[in-house]
Amino acid sequence: MTDFSHQAFEQPDSDRGAEARVSLRDRLVPPMPGSALWGWLGPLIVAAFGAFLRFYRLGTPHAVVFDETYYAKDAYALIKNGVDMQFVENADKLMLAGNTDIFKKCGQASECASYVVHPPLGKWLIGAGEAIFGLNPFGWRFAAALIGALSIFILARLARRMTRSTLLGCLAGFLLSLDALHFVLSRTALLDIFLMFWVLAGFACLVVDRDRTRQKLAEWRESASSLDVGPRLGWRPWRLAAGLCLGAGLATKWTTLFFIVAFAIMTLMWDAGARRAVGLRRPYSETFRLELPLATAWMALVPIIVYVSSFAGWFATDKGHGRNWAQATSSGPFYFVFDSLRSWVGYQHDVLSFHTGLETPHNYQSEPWSWPLLLRPVAFFYESPKGCGADSCSWAVLGTGTPVIWFAGLAAMIGMIAWYVATRDWRAGAILLTYAAGWLPWFYYAITDNRTMFLFYALPMLPFMIIAIVLACGLIIGPADAPQRRRAAGAAGVGLFALLVLANFAWLYPVIAAEVIPYQDWYDRMLFRKGWI
Repeated sequence: MTDFSHQAFEQPDSDRGAEARVSLRDRLVPPMPGSALWGWLGPLIVAAFGAFLRFYRLGTPHAVVFDETYYAKDAYALIKNGVDMQFVENADKLMLAGNTDIFKKCGQASECASYVVHPPLGKWLIGAGEAIFGLNPFGWRFAAALIGALSIFILARLARRMTRSTLLGCLAGFLLSLDALHFVLSRTALLDIFLMFWVLAGFACLVVDRDRTRQKLAEWRESASSLDVGPRLGWRPWRLAAGLCLGAGLATKWTTLFFIVAFAIMTLMWDAGARRAVGLRRPYSETFRLELPLATAWMALVPIIVYVSSFAGWFATDKGHGRNWAQATSSGPFYFVFDSLRSWVGYQHDVLSFHTGLETPHNYQSEPWSWPLLLRPVAFFYESPKGCGADSCSWAVLGTGTPVIWFAGLAAMIGMIAWYVATRDWRAGAILLTYAAGWLPWFYYAITDNRTMFLFYALPMLPFMIIAIVLACGLIIGPADAPQRRRAAGAAGVGLFALLVLANFAWLYPVIAAEVIPYQDWYDRMLFRKGWI
């Protein structure tokens, strides 16, 4: 992998000719590698591999796993009523038996409204699978598996763009397809896989936007007569796409807000760095004067619009929780609208109060400092059936990461700190910022609110940890002009690492994919006995 580290370039003088200008363009936007066909086909093959793993036996276990007891039913309520509704006490058993008559019977529809504390978009997606395949484990897990497979493809394309290497891009997708935590959450009807997808997609859009705007600046520089004032960079459709993705993330879980703030700052700093790279004399003031207004619209207003729009079902009916909290006190053509908005704001306030006061102890809760070490995974499902050929059997779904990936990722993140300090490489800085946005806020909640937290809250950090790994792999292999022996040794080391990941995933597979195995085999796979059991 050639090291295309971001740096301030010395500008070519106008009389240096076309060769110097082409050099500037290539340094601002290094060319994409190799065959464009393989640039798409390679990631598609890796994503197909990951999709097979996720869809194979997707309906197993035929059970309501962990918090599926909330999201599978809430999703069904949304597709049937447009809002969350209350259920009868034995709703889980009814669903598994194929009975869809699970709603409470109330005198008035509003009396059966259910108070839920997450925005509806992720549940709408889960509900789409139920609408197609029915209210059964395959139906409510279908959307998670599909989104999980798509995230593998997006990561492979993103890593290819960031490394300018199709091989390393496919390696990133391969690693994500073999991560156990991603695998489990891609096969469970929880919201975190959707949150991770939208954050990853938003970041990928911003990286494409970075390339596009640097290309525009390079073209502008070729004909610029003065470096006193630079150009506006246009409507930035990829930044708009990022705002839509991050809005979808916000409409899935509120924690997307931390990524929105981090990405907004990051993309503006990328703009200023690009202007500085082409020699503009006031890159930062120009960035804030020319790009901040539209950036605010795309990265702040658009996510808010998407978030509010996700409550369309709540606005369209009077059945939702708190729907009539604010009653209009006088008549007029617009009072219904104002009343709805006031009621909606009151609902959001209730949700905020819930999240800041969530302190209920749980057997599988964990502190954020322990997440990269996989010290306390979550037992999503565990039963002791018969039929494994031993006196005692285990049937389990353990929500843990693949240790080889997570421990290598921790080392790679430390390496990114050193690399960024030494080179100011934009990729290392972006990965560190995003990882911090997904991790550090939880320390605040752990200290101030003693909030109940789980290992799978770290899932949005995982793709960026994997990018750190493949960036480190690129450094190990070395640049294209490195000695052949060094590159061969580096490639062999990276290949060995990929095989170790595959072996580690295969070793964990029975306890993350709900295979019935002897208890001793299950016990042998508990890496940290105190925390994993």
